[in-house]
Amino acid sequence: MTKEKILISACLAGVNCKYNGKNNENKKIIELIKNKDVILICPEQLGGLKTPRNPAERVKDKVITNDNIDVTKEYRKGAEEVLSIAKKFNIKKVILKSKSPSCGKGKIYDGSFSNTLVDGNGITTELLQKHGIEVISSDEI
Repeated sequence: MTKEKILISACLAGVNCKYNGKNNENKKIIELIKNKDVILICPEQLGGLKTPRNPAERVKDKVITNDNIDVTKEYRKGAEEVLSIAKKFNIKKVILKSKSPSCGKGKIYDGSFSNTLVDGNGITTELLQKHGIEVISSDEI
């Protein structure tokens, strides 16, 4: 029996790729994916951003850092790379980090760097959903 393949935000599996150089390890998710073929991804790193990096938030169609640098191009490139991996491995679902400007689903930070949430999706989530791939937020686990 072949295991289901799933993409997951690498930070959720304990990889130190979060903007501050840390991770968002989630024991429930690690337990959930034990019997699955998992491909760990970090859209920000795939887009060429380093770790650590300045925090960024989505403002309409742009992603801007807390020091007002536009990193939209890198976020879009990372999203395209994730989509390419998903297509190559026929991935049907992904688990992504909630509230992130790339991975967030349903709620993301508003761009004011004040921990204010608004309705919306991250760049990667948006692209994957447009291509029919199911996105599960880490908050849904």
